[in-house]
Amino acid sequence: MKYTVSIEIALPRERVVQLLADPAHMSKWLRGLVLHEPLTGVHGQVGTESRVVMQMGQQKMEATETITRREPADLHGIPSDGVVHYEREIVAKGMWSAARERFTQVGPEATLWESENEYRFSGVLMRLVGPLMRGAFRKQSRQVMQDFKAFAEQGADVREAKG
Repeated sequence: MKYTVSIEIALPRERVVQLLADPAHMSKWLRGLVLHEPLTGVHGQVGTESRVVMQMGQQKMEATETITRREPADLHGIPSDGVVHYEREIVAKGMWSAARERFTQVGPEATLWESENEYRFSGVLMRLVGPLMRGAFRKQSRQVMQDFKAFAEQGADVREAKG
């Protein structure tokens, strides 16, 4: 299953990427985040493996995230018309996913964030249910982007949100 979602954020690309890459801010815009800790490497760097724990209602999910691409490696090497790429793979019981993030400067104070997502499921139940939940996966991805936009532009914190 593959899909792409996008959102425009009213901040320069470098600031958007800095905010996304800062682990101190993740719980402010990523609903349900319990833990995101590097097991090997340095947070956000290519090759780093991290343990990720998410709580969704009564269900807790644990996964391993591996950063597979970050170009440029630091924000100082971004050409004025260049695109920043940040890609990762996430493996959990019965599921593998890849997220390919692209950040393009679309104005002096505007960034287009495009997120291409791919999911593969294993096990009989997950292979049957996974494709039926395409809309739910897309909706969740869009919600994460909207939450990040609210955090980046207005300082909103999902931990303070009602409901």
